[in-house]
Amino acid sequence: MTKPAKPAVRPANTHFSSGPCAKRPGWTLQALSDAALGRSHRAKIGKAKLKQAIDLTREILEVPADYRIGIVPASDTGAVEMALWSLLGARGVDMLAWESFGAGWVTDVVKQLKLADVRRFEADYGELPDLSKVDFDRDVVFTWNGTTSGVRVPDAGFIPADRKGLTICDATSAAFAQALDFSKLDVVTFSWQKVVGGEGAHGMLILSPRAVERLESYIPAWPLPKIFRMTKGGKLIEGIFTGETINTPSMLCVEDYIDALLWAKSLGGLNALIERANANAEVIHRFVAENDWIANLAARPETRSNTSVCLKIVDKDVAALDADAQAAFAKGVVALLDKEGVAFDIGHYRDAPSGLRIWAGATIETADLEAVMPWLTWAFETQKASLSQAAA
Repeated sequence: MTKPAKPAVRPANTHFSSGPCAKRPGWTLQALSDAALGRSHRAKIGKAKLKQAIDLTREILEVPADYRIGIVPASDTGAVEMALWSLLGARGVDMLAWESFGAGWVTDVVKQLKLADVRRFEADYGELPDLSKVDFDRDVVFTWNGTTSGVRVPDAGFIPADRKGLTICDATSAAFAQALDFSKLDVVTFSWQKVVGGEGAHGMLILSPRAVERLESYIPAWPLPKIFRMTKGGKLIEGIFTGETINTPSMLCVEDYIDALLWAKSLGGLNALIERANANAEVIHRFVAENDWIANLAARPETRSNTSVCLKIVDKDVAALDADAQAAFAKGVVALLDKEGVAFDIGHYRDAPSGLRIWAGATIETADLEAVMPWLTWAFETQKASLSQAAA
């Protein structure tokens, strides 16, 4: 077999990780020069920075004025856990999962909180569970966009406006790239290091008035660690939602998040971010449609992510291999791209089916995705040539 020729064009930015994600275009360390380093986060300057981050989040994400927004520790995971441990148990809960993070929330609720009245709606990678069977008189926990499967809910149409339970939504790879209908969501969580490319370790927790009412009227049967407590004396600790964080935040990370939000604002806000992500994802989807060796892991077009695009290798010779060999083939493709320095961190998530995962969020330039697509073909053909030689 003839050795495949390398493409002539290389992407300017080769960072396609699904978290931490690429920094915004033009980012340099100089963007952090105004950080309140060496100052207390409780000082006037620290509180002002934290409040600015919250206010910009509300503006860019178009969060209703009566929803609370808080900066919490431990990234999106910390935000989700705070919600699960503080809110669940007042009524039955329906848990939805179609990838590893959603499955993790199921495990926490069933095995750690040990709730008795739990219904599970699960689907394999690439699919959604039957959303029509979910009972919104109960609390409902779900991920909006499955980061490790590339499968998202098309919209919030499956959630009734007159629901009795709370909806708790892990939106970490959807926020800033997909339209979240806050009227249908009572708890929304995400982390800075996804669509806007901020630094890690901090999470965002957004609460509807209905969620606040639950917090102030319901006491869980289990003890709550300090890091999870959002009420005192039966009242919401309002300071958490004005910048008085539960524990000490990194003011360097805060500054980086502010920089990312100001960049988003300069583009035109949420619609501009969504348009960028859609254009980026379309480059990948078009490439998939034109090449029969690769396919989208998401089975239905309307559920395909515009951020964490997950792909599977469906070439008949590769598909004939056993699961371990298929995984090795995909890792070989990823390794070739990494060695060539054209695409970093695009391997599948460890618990997901073997293949590729390419981030298409707003901080990615469309031209870079267009440049890297021919390299995917080169890496696949190179790896397949090696497979043929080994078989011979």
